[in-house]
Amino acid sequence: MIETSTLLELINGQLFGVWFLMGAALVFWMQAGFAMVEAGFTRAKNTGNILMKNLMDFCIGCAVFILLGFGLLLGEDTFYGLIGMPNMDILTNYGSFDWSNFVFNLVFCATTATIVSGAMAERTKFLSYCIYSAVISAVIYPIEAHWIWGGGWLSQLGFHDFAGSTAIHMVGGIAALVGAWMLGPRIGKFTKHSDGTVQVNAFPGHNLPLGCLGCFILWFGWYGFNGAACTTVDQLGSVFLTTTAAPSIATVVCMIFTWLHYGKPDVSMCLNASLAGLVAITAPCDVTDCTGAAVIGAVAGLLVCFGVWFLDYVLRVDDPVGAVAVHMMNGIWGTIAVGLFANPAVPGYSIADANGNVMAGLFYGGGFKLLGIQLLGFAAVASWAAVTIFIAFSVIKHTIGLRVSAEEEIQGLDATEHGLPSAYAGFAIMDTSNTLTMDVNENTDLGTGNYAEATDFQKAAAVKVVRTTAVDVPDTGMYKVSIICKLSRFDELKKELNDLGVTGMTMTQVMGCGVQKGSGSKYRGAEIDATLLPKVKVEVIVSTIPVDKVIETAKKALYTGHIGDGKIFVYNVARVVKVRTGEEDFAALADVE
Repeated sequence: MIETSTLLELINGQLFGVWFLMGAALVFWMQAGFAMVEAGFTRAKNTGNILMKNLMDFCIGCAVFILLGFGLLLGEDTFYGLIGMPNMDILTNYGSFDWSNFVFNLVFCATTATIVSGAMAERTKFLSYCIYSAVISAVIYPIEAHWIWGGGWLSQLGFHDFAGSTAIHMVGGIAALVGAWMLGPRIGKFTKHSDGTVQVNAFPGHNLPLGCLGCFILWFGWYGFNGAACTTVDQLGSVFLTTTAAPSIATVVCMIFTWLHYGKPDVSMCLNASLAGLVAITAPCDVTDCTGAAVIGAVAGLLVCFGVWFLDYVLRVDDPVGAVAVHMMNGIWGTIAVGLFANPAVPGYSIADANGNVMAGLFYGGGFKLLGIQLLGFAAVASWAAVTIFIAFSVIKHTIGLRVSAEEEIQGLDATEHGLPSAYAGFAIMDTSNTLTMDVNENTDLGTGNYAEATDFQKAAAVKVVRTTAVDVPDTGMYKVSIICKLSRFDELKKELNDLGVTGMTMTQVMGCGVQKGSGSKYRGAEIDATLLPKVKVEVIVSTIPVDKVIETAKKALYTGHIGDGKIFVYNVARVVKVRTGEEDFAALADVE
């Protein structure tokens, strides 16, 4: 007869064994999140390349993890806690192999490799990236992860990283920084002027909804990322709470900061902030309370903004998706946060030194001991990651090369690296970003926004009218009026033209710019070099309605009192043919006006 306590323990073990694998599945699902974030935050011409890299991170990682990585991570501890002893038990002794641990650690390994993809996006050779992915998954990650989770020397000291702020995110972020630095910036990212100043140009991502979807997928997967190793319901509930509170507070803080600093809440930065809060809470998620999680998240929300600015304006390192700011800087912060906010009252608390003495964070009466160990772990793992990834990238750079040619970069990696005309077959995707430096749109104020009060000069400055006159072409009395204006004014324009009696019109969405040379707005704190702006072109053909009345009506509908309200072109129409009836000229226009 099995005792009740024994039975409950057995059930609990089986239950959390299943949850352990479900958590691994959630972490695997995060690969989709990374792919969506990176694709959305970069340009359309590189989407297929982004997807391929994220796919191969996992698949290549699995292959090398079988051959070498898993043994280095969880093999028998050797060389004074530096590495695990490689073995081939997965191939030679499968019946007694630890299948769950293999899958669990594999998905974490793939995450580490994937972090680098976004920072090196849009200019990296695919073959070179695949080689990097194999190296970090086979050697770099498994060795430092052994120090922390495989019974290595850091774990023996009492270093704590529950789910990977140090082992995964900081290491991946350092690799991203080294890789992006060695590659150099994308063409046109930084413009050096004759006076020595450097202008940072923004390259907005082509699909922000895709990036947002990726962010939510990652957040959802993070509950498995942080919670998979929990062994009690209370511990799991606490981890879920901290994993929710930290990114939420981080996002709110980032929203407020960007709103105050840039005048508008920055969407992409707030998405980065959510991920930053998740990264920062990953190490202390099981040992901190809600107060600690909130503080950790608040710092993360500011740190990611600082990180993006620091890379752009100080280091001049081009990171298209903010991987370094999110993962490296907040991975470091999460590592240190354990030494500050570890609270022994949290369910399942297990931080102890080599002698079994419980250690608490500085703010919970533990002194500097745990903080010192966390700082030592950060320094050791960071040094290992920086040196080894620099060697790996250097070898690749000086053999097969890291970067594609300028021509290939401009054309896009989808076409040049994968023979893919477009990742969006059947959809028209216009990439309006470019490498030209244009003047900032000053949006000159004309003094009044009231059309009735405006002078003829003010009206003409806001909405320019151009009349074309062809040589030796008689005036037919039929005119095409082409109106280019802001999308926001289209409804008003349509109403006024309908009231005038113009019932037939053609509307198309176009891209263009006038003397203003762009909008002067910001993306992630950098000026958007928007030489082409979204516009609407409305075309009407008139004969019985005086063309001057059409012009005046359009000017009144479009006028706001600022230069750039629109432009009107008037063309003489030589001939009109109605296809249905064969009628021509005025007869063909009879049911158009």
